[in-house]
Amino acid sequence: MSSKESFISYYKTHITRPGAEELLAYLESPQSDFFTAPASTRFHGCYEGGLCEHSVNVYEALCAYVKSERFTKDYGLSFSDESLAIVALLHDLCKVNVYKASTRNVKKDGVWTTVPFYEFNDEMPYGHGEKSVYIVNGFMRLSREEAFAIRYHMGFSKEEETKNVSASFEKYPLAMALYVADMEATFIIEERGKKETK
Repeated sequence: MSSKESFISYYKTHITRPGAEELLAYLESPQSDFFTAPASTRFHGCYEGGLCEHSVNVYEALCAYVKSERFTKDYGLSFSDESLAIVALLHDLCKVNVYKASTRNVKKDGVWTTVPFYEFNDEMPYGHGEKSVYIVNGFMRLSREEAFAIRYHMGFSKEEETKNVSASFEKYPLAMALYVADMEATFIIEERGKKETK
């Protein structure tokens, strides 16, 4: 099953609240490049379809993490299947329509070669997590915990205020869980996969 097929299957199975169909229709429309966009310009998922693949990887990692016996029995935490699908599958909607395929010249072994790369051009520079929350809320209402999870899924990055991230993780365990799943997908699943294909 392709990443797009997996994404759509997970989405339709678990996300049913009002506005969900309209959001999926937007993602599949010509106004969105969600299913063909890369996940970054040079790091994880830097290839066509990388954004969708990353979203599916985060979803699967998040479900494995929060449905573990340690998480559910030892910590006594649980989240609805819908919340898990929403935060994981939609956490990076801020990357829709921001990467443009281009080429550049690089010198390899003393010879100039034209290579493909992605340019970053954000027409709506509203931040990272907060932009994803804004886009999702344009179609369907997020719970407060879902919004915080998406907003702070980058964790303690340079852009974030440490105090806010810590408070969010303490108050909303789903935010911390999404951060862990996003890091696992980025640095273990996708980076290891990239090294194995070289």
